Amino acid sequence: MSALLEMPAAAAWTRERVLALLELPFMELVRRAAEVHALHWPGGDIELASLLSIKTGGCPEDCGYCPQSARHDTGLAAAKMLEPEEVLAKARAAKAAGATRFCMGAAWRSPKERDLDKVLHLVREVRALGLETCATLGMLEPQQAQALGEAGLDYYNHNLDTAPEFYGEVIGTRVYEDRLQTIQHVRAAGIKVCCGGIVGMGETRAHRAGLIAELAAMAPPPDSVPINSLVRVPGTPLADAPPVDPFELVRVVAAARIVMPRSRVRLSAGRRELGDGIQALCFLAGANSIFYCDQLLVTGNADAEDDRKLLARLNLFPTKKEVSA
Repeated sequence: MSALLEMPAAAAWTRERVLALLELPFMELVRRAAEVHALHWPGGDIELASLLSIKTGGCPEDCGYCPQSARHDTGLAAAKMLEPEEVLAKARAAKAAGATRFCMGAAWRSPKERDLDKVLHLVREVRALGLETCATLGMLEPQQAQALGEAGLDYYNHNLDTAPEFYGEVIGTRVYEDRLQTIQHVRAAGIKVCCGGIVGMGETRAHRAGLIAELAAMAPPPDSVPINSLVRVPGTPLADAPPVDPFELVRVVAAARIVMPRSRVRLSAGRRELGDGIQALCFLAGANSIFYCDQLLVTGNADAEDDRKLLARLNLFPTKKEVSA
């Protein structure tokens, strides 16, 4: 086995070592990633997670990729938080369709206490349905993370988005350390971490290596690692970003699998535009989770029926699990 795969500790994956992975010949990189994946995930199952925007638009942040920012003219109107029964109806439908994790997203910089109380209720109710729960609500204070943990939240999503040195090119209303602090609060509350990034915002391979190295350096690495391909939404600063080569996305998936062998690596935003062939390569390279719903917050996603057909064609099968209330 190559020395690149012999490194025992995630913290030892420097950005230089990750960049060396990303720059391997494509087929060699995918082959190595497939070997690591088969070793650590012999069941070969694909986790199906559903995502719902429970509070859409009006976010005060200026993230260059996000159509929900109040600073961008995308035609998306701010809406109030969904009523609990509407959210629970979506959760029941997701479970009936085969999803095992239900993720709730809100377009906040950070939740107000009155809003957090509503989310705590939703976490308890969704978990009572037998689904894993995940939330992405912006930045958290320690006591907010603790309350979510006590309510039974399984995962908290808070992406790093990109490498530290490129972060300021995309976001100006917060700094990288803010993201890391929220993740620390989540971990301290006993909640599992869902944390990844976005490919195609104008970053280089070196920046992608920096992102993966930052994720791997967490102790331990995130339980779930979403890999997003930029969805170029008109009205956002990144609307005219040049399309990323889809094989670059496969490289990032493969490197993430090798560097974080025990994490779920999830194909997330932009999957609809990849096509079946690139998705199949991503699964071969170690992706073992997808968002399984018609819409990701406010952008489109692959059709659920098409997903079922693709998994069947590839002889892959969905994860079977149910949480106890």
